[in-house]
Amino acid sequence: MINENNNQQLATFGAGCFWGVEEAFRQVPGVRNATVGYLGGTLPNPTYKDVCTGSTGHAEVVQVEYDPAEVSYERLLEVFWANHNPTTLNRQGWDVGTQYRSAIFYHTPEQEAAARASKAALDTSGTWKKPIVTEITPASEFYRAEEYHQQYLAKRGMSSCHT
Repeated sequence: MINENNNQQLATFGAGCFWGVEEAFRQVPGVRNATVGYLGGTLPNPTYKDVCTGSTGHAEVVQVEYDPAEVSYERLLEVFWANHNPTTLNRQGWDVGTQYRSAIFYHTPEQEAAARASKAALDTSGTWKKPIVTEITPASEFYRAEEYHQQYLAKRGMSSCHT
C-alpha cells in the first residue's frame, strides 16, 4: 500500500510483544514511522485488554511506514526475522497466546511474494532447527494501540526489552 501524499509504503509485522519490534524498526534508515497496534482479528476497535483475552483473533503488530527509495521491503523482512523466533507457535519468550504469533501481513502482491520467498529461503538455510511457523496473510484493518504502548521503550530510555 502506498501513501500517495508522500510516496511512502506500509509494511505490517507481528513478532510477539510489539514494544521491542517497534524500537528495532525505528532504528532502520528509511523507516519514517513505526506504530504499534492490533491486526488480524474480528472485534472492531479492540483494546489491549480485549486482545489479551486471546478471543479477538488479533495479533500485536507493528505497522511500519517506510520510503522504498531508502529501504527495501526485503531489508524490513531481515529486521523482522532477526527480532524474534519464528519457530514458536503463538509464543515469544514468556509471552504466550495467539496475539503473540509470528505474522507478516502483506499490503501488496509484491510484498506477499517477497515474504514467501524470504520465509522459504530462511526455512531451508539451516538457521533454525525447527520449521518456521510464521503466517503470511493479507493485511486487514489496523487498529492503533493505546498511546501508552506507543514508543513504550523509548519513553523509558530503553533500547530493547532485554536491557
